[in-house]
Amino acid sequence: MATASPTQPIGFATLSRTLVSLAADVATGVQRVVVGPANVRTARDNAWDAIQADRARARARIETSRAVAAMIATGSEARLRRTASLAGARR
Repeated sequence: MATASPTQPIGFATLSRTLVSLAADVATGVQRVVVGPANVRTARDNAWDAIQADRARARARIETSRAVAAMIATGSEARLRRTASLAGARR
């Protein structure tokens, strides 16, 4: 990795990376002060929350699919009963 010496001009990319790094350090420090070191969110926490949200969405999809299937089945049975009663009335 090349380092910038006092005689080399600092490029835009180097300056940008430095500013982003400093801003991230400041944001992390503020978070630690505000919520406390024990409550700082980590990548693991974020990943676990994402997994839980995916599982909840999957459960909701399954419940919706079951409800729709039940409505279709109920509607089919009702149609069959109506058709059978109409066919019996015609005889």
